[in-house]
Amino acid sequence: MSSFLRCVKTVVSFLRRLVHCGGDRKPDPRPWDPPFDPSQPSIPISYPITTLEALASRSYFRSFHYPFNRSSVPLPPSAAALPPRRRILVCHDMKGGYTDDLWVQGGGNPDAYAIWHWHLMDVFVYFSHYLVTLPPPCWTNAAHTHGVKVLGTFLTEWDEGRVICDTLLLSKESAQMYAERLTELATALGFDGWLVNIEVKLDKRQIDNLKEFVGHLSRSMHASVPGSLVIWYDAVTIDGKLDWQNQLNMQNKPFFDLCDGIFVNYTWKDEDPTSSASIAGERRFDVYMGIDVFGRNTFGGGQWHTNVALDVLKKDDVSAAIFAPGWVYETEQEPDFQTAQNRWWGLVDQSWGILQNYPRVLPFYSSFDQGHGYHCSIEGLQVANDPWNNISSQGFQQPLLNSPNGPSSTTVEACINFKDASYCGGGSITARGNLENNSFFSTKLFHGQLQLEDQPVNISYSVRSDENSLFGLYLELWSEISGQTSILITADTQPFTVAGLEYNRTIKPQIKDTKADVLADAAWFIHEVTLTMSGYTLGGIYIVGALKNPGPTNIEMEKSPIRENATSENSGFLPYRASLGHIRILTSEPIVEFPPAKSWVIQGHDISWILDSDGNRSLNLKVAWKLKEGYAMSFTRYNVYVERLMIHTDGNISDRVPSYVGFARVEAFFLSKLGIPTGVTALRFIVQACGVDGSCQQLDESPTLELAVQG
Repeated sequence: MSSFLRCVKTVVSFLRRLVHCGGDRKPDPRPWDPPFDPSQPSIPISYPITTLEALASRSYFRSFHYPFNRSSVPLPPSAAALPPRRRILVCHDMKGGYTDDLWVQGGGNPDAYAIWHWHLMDVFVYFSHYLVTLPPPCWTNAAHTHGVKVLGTFLTEWDEGRVICDTLLLSKESAQMYAERLTELATALGFDGWLVNIEVKLDKRQIDNLKEFVGHLSRSMHASVPGSLVIWYDAVTIDGKLDWQNQLNMQNKPFFDLCDGIFVNYTWKDEDPTSSASIAGERRFDVYMGIDVFGRNTFGGGQWHTNVALDVLKKDDVSAAIFAPGWVYETEQEPDFQTAQNRWWGLVDQSWGILQNYPRVLPFYSSFDQGHGYHCSIEGLQVANDPWNNISSQGFQQPLLNSPNGPSSTTVEACINFKDASYCGGGSITARGNLENNSFFSTKLFHGQLQLEDQPVNISYSVRSDENSLFGLYLELWSEISGQTSILITADTQPFTVAGLEYNRTIKPQIKDTKADVLADAAWFIHEVTLTMSGYTLGGIYIVGALKNPGPTNIEMEKSPIRENATSENSGFLPYRASLGHIRILTSEPIVEFPPAKSWVIQGHDISWILDSDGNRSLNLKVAWKLKEGYAMSFTRYNVYVERLMIHTDGNISDRVPSYVGFARVEAFFLSKLGIPTGVTALRFIVQACGVDGSCQQLDESPTLELAVQG
């Protein structure tokens, strides 16, 4: 795209948003618009509640889609209370909301928008221009994995919003009732509270009931969801005027006093954070000063200057509310979304630094899956070749990938590789480039706060590399008694030693080197080590790389005791390429014991056999499963497969190869228009439970549902 066309596109995107976050136009027709009937079986979607009548009637809970929209990942107990420091709230507003993320079971866009910089935020708000915005469960699952709270949005705006407020605020009882309905929704769907945005002018006589609504919502949320939040948006004042204050003051503080914080409108001036902090007193961290990434009259200009406002808020020691970071995606910033997204969030990182640390608890597992890709793998086996997206697939993200920090010049860079076969999900970390002889590179993956106990810890990871590329892990640990130490995990320490990498201890991993061991149709090798570091805390986790066999000049250099005499004239570069598929950290004791197939109840519901005019058969079906009584176990992911069986008259069965059809985060999966080839007489569905440690039950030990083909 030419720079001129890109400029025009940016201006158009800018103009489609008006001055305030409640001023955007509603999007084009959506799947939930009439004649949509939420009670009828269909592909599960996330959708908002658009009327007070629907909110009051609890009709959402009678929807076919409701069970699919429950998040399955709870907020970690360590994240229940917000930290006593300045914080970052991220408000996601992109193209009216409910885009690729509305498809609960995933969509087919491999380039769908996603966030993977969870370590830079504390609270995530899902925003759209509807009355009640319910966060799609994919966002809650991903955010909770990383210890980030998730809020929905309650919004009234324009003339329609004034009419809504007349009903909402009719009495103290009506205000309480609607607050309780919002609490029920958040509790049932598993998210953590609400952003309340009243962007209409009110009669001053309605203010007492508005205060009752905010206060009752806060009290009921706190009683139902420990650690929940209600955040007030800076719009209507205590006098009923629609007058954005751009600071915390006596015009909006009465609402602030009734809830957990205020999202200050983003056209504040240099002195407003200081005055807001003064008004807030001990609650200064509950003041979230708005920053509009699109730059609409926002302090510092937003966009690639978002850090200007962040630097001021850091100095004034108040919190920040970053609005619409999807600007990077919407305006197609160059050179591509992955690069631009990392660059933009890098501004946040450089200004405020890391806010979330992981790993913090065991088990810890990451396959570096961002929730989209061009293929899908499970434990090293590629199960699908179709493009896909589903943020619910995200495990712990590794946004700390940065420029190599080895001692020598190198062109090796580490990034998420969506092209080559992954170990699990749709991507892996690949380090590639040219590496100088007798040098190494290192890149930080995670910055943890994992306290290690007396029992041994098992670390396993999958690697695929070129013949001459050596790959390892480098761990930083510290202890109050013994101080800092480091461990290098690699099959051969000599190239790293020659290259000058400093470490205190080495461990040589055991390597499973057969495809049968790793179920891989590519050359993934599983490396495993066990270590005991009682009293230590695991901090930095790095990937490191070196060349196994340096060039001839380097061999001569190894014989010299003074490596510093080497010059660019007698050193060379050789290609380096290695990939990391996953990392798993466990205690030495088994984490997951999968229940046998007979312990499950698995059923088919809403079965519809379809025969089109060309004689092609297909099936609509909801598969649901649950453990029988007596099994106190839960799983947060299930892979779903189908076998299309041809049962012959002699009883023999042919074509029993399982086909992957998707995954669920709840105990149900809906199949739409599943094709049934000619000759197939039965379908067998397999539900494969997966543990929090990334392990999966063997398919031949998983529960099944068999249906005879009809029609």
